[in-house]
Amino acid sequence: MRVGIVGLRMGLHLADWCRKVGLEVVAACDRDPERRAVARAQLPEAALVEQWQELLEHHLDGVVLANDFDEHAPLAIAFLDRGVHVLSESAACVDAAEGERLIAAADRSAATYSFAENYVAHPHVRLLRQAIEAGELGRISLIEADYLHGMSPDEIASLIGDPAHWRGRIAPTAYCTHTVSPILALTKAWPVEVSAFSVDEADPRAAVVMAVRLSTGALALTRHGFLQGEADSHWSWISVRGTKALAESVRTTGERSWSVRVRTESWAAPEGHAHEEERTPPPFTLAGEPVARGAEGTVRILRAFRATMAHGEPPLVPVRPAVAASLVGVAGAESLANGSRPVPVPVMTTGPQRDTAQADPDIHS
Repeated sequence: MRVGIVGLRMGLHLADWCRKVGLEVVAACDRDPERRAVARAQLPEAALVEQWQELLEHHLDGVVLANDFDEHAPLAIAFLDRGVHVLSESAACVDAAEGERLIAAADRSAATYSFAENYVAHPHVRLLRQAIEAGELGRISLIEADYLHGMSPDEIASLIGDPAHWRGRIAPTAYCTHTVSPILALTKAWPVEVSAFSVDEADPRAAVVMAVRLSTGALALTRHGFLQGEADSHWSWISVRGTKALAESVRTTGERSWSVRVRTESWAAPEGHAHEEERTPPPFTLAGEPVARGAEGTVRILRAFRATMAHGEPPLVPVRPAVAASLVGVAGAESLANGSRPVPVPVMTTGPQRDTAQADPDIHS
């Protein structure tokens, strides 16, 4: 399958994994000539262009959108209208109107839209999903997710304080899909309303907490941004509390951070006493080589994209959950602006059956 890449910062990393999963990168785009020069060594056979519109003429099967956070939807719509399969990083859209246009484009296209939300396919999320689908937890009542960066004040200021960088121009609630998308995948719910809070009023852009009411009646709490004390600069932690048990990723460093702790209370355990265990994800390989835990989600997303293009498999994260997760951040920004009052999330769940569920065909592999 012939694919193009838009954006050669994260896109160059994704191009490497594309080739490893069997995708041929034939063209790539970036406005920055220095990034194109760096890419030349890694992609010697690919056409490297300045404007993304040039990729429309390269007879691509698919395109990977890794350009700036708030610029994905217009490109996705253009490629879908050309019949090119789209794998788009977050955010899927920047407001409800753009989300509606993106969904309409995906619905009318012969091609498919996939959301490149790798946290949905990370090892700890897959272990949590297995416990939920086995009925171990009962009905989910509370789910929490963190996506936090532990960085120096100077590093943080260089990102969110720089208007030339996309992090400097987006709302502090916007970059929420690494927490919200796994929540929607695990609960199979839609977001209903959002209340957002700045963690520190003295530095309101650094980190936010959002309370999201889900269509199942459960409550989700998400924390994202820049907070100190985490074990990794791209920290992910998820906790799921059900009516029978708790399952949460282990809050530690190294390999164990991808494991999951499951606790069943005594009254719900067959043996009559509380039971607790730690579950470790199985090894994951690609072409016989082990894949690092932090890259596993990316590899699974790209494999699923290849299967969607080549075999018609449903997208791992299709357009409606992608738009819903992105609009949580939009509603969160409105909530912040209105004193943390609850703000409804636009409902965009109607449409073809292929788009109403998230598929993970090898969840038990």
